[in-house]
Amino acid sequence: MSNEAIHSNGIEAGTSNAGLAAVDSVFDAISAEQLAEIFKASGYRVTAAEQNGVVQLMSASQGVGFVVRFGNVATPGTVQTAGDAPVYLDYTLSCALQVQGDLPADLVPSWNRTKRFARLAAHAQFLVLELDVVVAGGVATAHLRSMIELWDRLLQEFLLHLRNRPAMAAADAAAADTGSESGFQVHNAGTTTQ
Repeated sequence: MSNEAIHSNGIEAGTSNAGLAAVDSVFDAISAEQLAEIFKASGYRVTAAEQNGVVQLMSASQGVGFVVRFGNVATPGTVQTAGDAPVYLDYTLSCALQVQGDLPADLVPSWNRTKRFARLAAHAQFLVLELDVVVAGGVATAHLRSMIELWDRLLQEFLLHLRNRPAMAAADAAAADTGSESGFQVHNAGTTTQ
């Protein structure tokens, strides 16, 4: 029985245990193209786009668009590169929804208080849900796929969280004794792919 793991960008690591072999890639850093392929293998449509000279990936889940924004560029020579393409040590999955109307005061804090892994923030007329993924140090393709599955699940929970909030808004209005109805609507601010 032997275990081997070579931590390098996209180098396969093989493990064998009692005649069983599993092969998975281990990444210390990842390019936009490599991550797009992992999303596609997980059943997502992905479009690469450039914004302000930086590549980002656009996709959708649950009918809601989201963006993958890359973070820290790996220092050349410390990890294997993906050709001429830059490789990144981390990335953020981000879903921005445009809000119309007043948000319940507890909408953002209640999400952040009760959910793990992804944070919710209000920026002007947008609600932004974000999940950071760190690749530095070496992660397997299976881990990156599991982060995609987690993101999909968090988006489902986020939409459910928003659907349950009109009741919260009504309770806020009643507590304020304004006598008027308050509410809000959200619209996807992300770009969906077809």
